Amino acid sequence: MSKKTHQQQLAQRKAQRQAERDAERRRQRRMLTATITAIVAVVVVIVGLFVVLGNNGKDTPAAGNTPSPSSTAPSAPGPENKPKSIPTALAAAPKRTTPLASEVDCSYKKSAEPASKPVNAPANGKVKASGTSKVTLGTSIGDLHLNLDSALAPCTVKSFLNLVGQKYFDNTKCHRLTVGAGLQVLQCGDPSGSGSGGPGYSFADEVYPQLKYGRGILAMANAGPNTNGSQFFIVYGDASALTPAYTAFGTVDEAGLKAIDKVANAGVVPSPQGGPTDGAPYIPVEIKSATAAA
Repeated sequence: MSKKTHQQQLAQRKAQRQAERDAERRRQRRMLTATITAIVAVVVVIVGLFVVLGNNGKDTPAAGNTPSPSSTAPSAPGPENKPKSIPTALAAAPKRTTPLASEVDCSYKKSAEPASKPVNAPANGKVKASGTSKVTLGTSIGDLHLNLDSALAPCTVKSFLNLVGQKYFDNTKCHRLTVGAGLQVLQCGDPSGSGSGGPGYSFADEVYPQLKYGRGILAMANAGPNTNGSQFFIVYGDASALTPAYTAFGTVDEAGLKAIDKVANAGVVPSPQGGPTDGAPYIPVEIKSATAAA
């Protein structure tokens, strides 16, 4: 074998070994990439489960946070997103078994969270615990006529009229609808539409053990004892799941309830956080104006 031929063979073997090493490095890189991808996928699944399972019900039934509708068109509700039935009999207007004193002392405390919309709190002090007030909510589904009863909740009525007078409810959406058995309410009063907004102040509950809820009752939503603000709910059907922890302060007229029935029968926008029967109404309900009778 000539010296030249020997050198050529050595060069060929060296090139072959280099090619084999390069192929092995490529194979190892592919394996490493696949492993990293698998790990990332597992982490994503774990984080997703944590988000869904970790956000389970710190809020009360009538004041839970409900996501605002996305900018994309929501999917049409299915049968599971609609009420199976809605009781049509009006509940008796609530009445205290033991009347309040002729006047009660009302106190409105500044909240840690800022107001969702600029508004002044009512003045603290004595308020008459008698008389009724009329408020009309001009909405996208028609007028809802409210009858506020100061014999039930004088401090709540004072706050509500204060917000109406400052146009706090004007051009806001009712962000939450529940259609399941035991809880059929339309919730409004949060200008932010997030379900967690308020007027920047809070006040005490005005409840009593005999308080019951049913079709036509107007009550305050809350996030725990004595956290009333601006969010309220209208019971249009069954509310047997509610305990007497939500201040009832009036009633809603029958025509308004029938308009809400149509919204309820159209269903809710499916929401992972709220479940199939709790979410934004598929038919939007906007409060265009809120006015109190002179």
